[in-house]
Amino acid sequence: MRVYIPATVAMLRELSSAGELAAVSGTAFALTPALRESYATGGDEELEYAAMLDAARASLRLLGAELATDPDVPMRRAVVAADVDGAQLRPDLDHAVVRLTGPVPMKVVASVHLDTEEAVVAVRAAVAAVDAADLGDPDAEFVLGDAEDHELAWYAPQELPFLLELL
Repeated sequence: MRVYIPATVAMLRELSSAGELAAVSGTAFALTPALRESYATGGDEELEYAAMLDAARASLRLLGAELATDPDVPMRRAVVAADVDGAQLRPDLDHAVVRLTGPVPMKVVASVHLDTEEAVVAVRAAVAAVDAADLGDPDAEFVLGDAEDHELAWYAPQELPFLLELL
């Protein structure tokens, strides 16, 4: 199953150095039966993109947690796409949520997605607004939309060390 793991730059550094990534609370996102049922139309590619966007939004929460202890956290959403076995469906949490059974080794990582420099200001604002947006605040949802308007850049797994050097 292709899963989308929310991450941060610090987590990408850990993936690069340790050769594996432990998803926070084992949480990832995927094209699940519940996600498919929640959309009236859309092919697999569109629905996988929706799962990746859910992971990117979850990355905002991870950034917020890091920001609480380090004001210099790179404000870039990150998502790691990987092909794993044994992911457990969690429709009780949300349509696309799955739980991973353990760390994800680099050998199953399909791609890494990361915000570009142009998104940093919008991402910082979105980190502050994500909770209010989830509670239905239309102004906060607008702020999140500004960040989500920035497409995540795609990188092959072997590019990760070079990408991290450039940050």
